[in-house]
Amino acid sequence: MNRWKFAFSRRWLGYLALAVVFATVCIGLSQWQVARLTETRTANELVDRNYHSDPVLLNAALPTLSSYSPQQRWKQVTMSGTYLADAQVLVRNRPLNGQPGFEVLDPLQLADGSVFVVNRGYLPIGNKQDRPDSIPSPRTGTVTVIVRLQAGEPTLSGRSDTQRELATIHLPDVARLVGAPTYTGAYGLMVSESPAAETRPAATPQPQLDEGLHISYAIQWIIFGIMAFFGLWYAVRQEYRMRNADDPDEQQRVEVRERKRLTKPRSDNDVEDEILETSYASATRSA
Repeated sequence: MNRWKFAFSRRWLGYLALAVVFATVCIGLSQWQVARLTETRTANELVDRNYHSDPVLLNAALPTLSSYSPQQRWKQVTMSGTYLADAQVLVRNRPLNGQPGFEVLDPLQLADGSVFVVNRGYLPIGNKQDRPDSIPSPRTGTVTVIVRLQAGEPTLSGRSDTQRELATIHLPDVARLVGAPTYTGAYGLMVSESPAAETRPAATPQPQLDEGLHISYAIQWIIFGIMAFFGLWYAVRQEYRMRNADDPDEQQRVEVRERKRLTKPRSDNDVEDEILETSYASATRSA
């Protein structure tokens, strides 16, 4: 008689199908985590390659006002011009180290009359008002600025702008405020300027090149998929033992397992548990 015949019943084959589906999903999620890891490494390589690159001229990096490639993010460029102090604007809801604040945008007018938007840094929210307590003025006269390129940001629905305050760094909006031909493909995070202003907002910190836990999650999903089959096998084995509890061979195997359990060396935890149980029983009897 085939004592494992029950394992091929419709019920257990259904459980097997569920285990296969679950394992397939786990494999897909594992591959997704690996893909995320690849994307993260690619982004980190881009930062590492561009962040400390030698500055190039602005018109060489961005030949037109709308030029910009994602591969240019963090790339250093240099330009000379005059800040349009009257066109300075703030971008609200910009946290830094958990503190809310603003970023300061100062349009820089170049020799050809075009304007490039320079993000001069971060200012915390004021102690007694919703704006910074003070805003450092940009340098007057001609300055040479080095920036790291960043893509312009989209608008946010339901967020309004004012003449001096923006919800996002949406460069076409800045261009309308400036009223002059403006670079709308990218803006720049200021690295340095010469001659430098007496004070400036806090510089944007260098991005952290962290790969995250993607590889750990990928391994975990594979383990979960394997565990589904171990769980299925354990359930089948338990039913086999229950169905064959009266079989002499199975009873003999039960005895062997019991002897192994009793002869297994006890750990310190087992001894401590036994002492605690004995102490508790004695205290109960005394009470």
